[in-house]
Amino acid sequence: MTSLGPGAAVLAFDVGGTDTKSALIDETGAIRDLRRTATARGEDPAGAVVADVARLAAELRDRHPETAIAAVGVVVPGLVDEAMGIGVFSANLGWREAPIAALLQAAIDLPVGFGHDVRAAARAELELGAARGLRDAVIIPIGTGIAGTIVTDGRILVSGGYAGELGHTLADPNGDPCPCGAVGCLETVASAGAIVRRYAARSGTSLPGARDVLAAARAGDSVADAVWTEALDALAQQIARLVGILAPEAIVIGGGLAQAGPLLFDPLAQRVDALLSFHRRPRLIPAAVGEDAGLLGSALRAREVLS
Repeated sequence: MTSLGPGAAVLAFDVGGTDTKSALIDETGAIRDLRRTATARGEDPAGAVVADVARLAAELRDRHPETAIAAVGVVVPGLVDEAMGIGVFSANLGWREAPIAALLQAAIDLPVGFGHDVRAAARAELELGAARGLRDAVIIPIGTGIAGTIVTDGRILVSGGYAGELGHTLADPNGDPCPCGAVGCLETVASAGAIVRRYAARSGTSLPGARDVLAAARAGDSVADAVWTEALDALAQQIARLVGILAPEAIVIGGGLAQAGPLLFDPLAQRVDALLSFHRRPRLIPAAVGEDAGLLGSALRAREVLS
């Protein structure tokens, strides 16, 4: 398990559309008392999440009275304006223009670092993982959805919270409706969730995950092979566009789909290479921090607010 390194002890929260991860990051940087609980819901979605985080924070402090906790880090999904402390929009959690940082600060009597889940995870990769030392990179977690963080000249591109929405770039103008309101987004073709849904729709058989669809494809299932191939093609095309515009040194791919290893990276690299001409070829490398990257990024935000 990746360690944050020595520093102040903080509480870290990674709020997801389904689950919330919470933990104590101690003075050595180790993750302690990691829990996963259902993300709170309610008529006031931002208020429900804030109240739940405050409750979990109080429980962690009660369980660790020997630790001098200095700050709290909280990261959330959707469009996030970190500078203003605003959850601009979350389709999954249901808020718009929610002053989440102010609500958290009012509910928790410790300094609060607030941020975006994907950028927080990317920061963990930049400081602790596969992207360490890179000045120009794109970090792409592929799971239920697809997100992205753009690093240019060593700095994360934020653009008011709107930058990096790779999953909501157009992949198929005649494709499926996306929950974001558009049609044919990359996320509807190449995310792990989309691979499972598309296979079920075509075959009439539900499989637990994208890796199961890949296994079926390797076993000779023509429907699974078509779904997997379409996902790779769409992902390669969008990566090639990123290369033409941004010229990154590397594309770092994480999330559940990256667990396919060479079965993902080798054919994807071949497809990207075939789409490029004079362009700088980026390395395609797996993320290294793992599934707790968002939590560690949240802890980095907490320590940052102290300085």
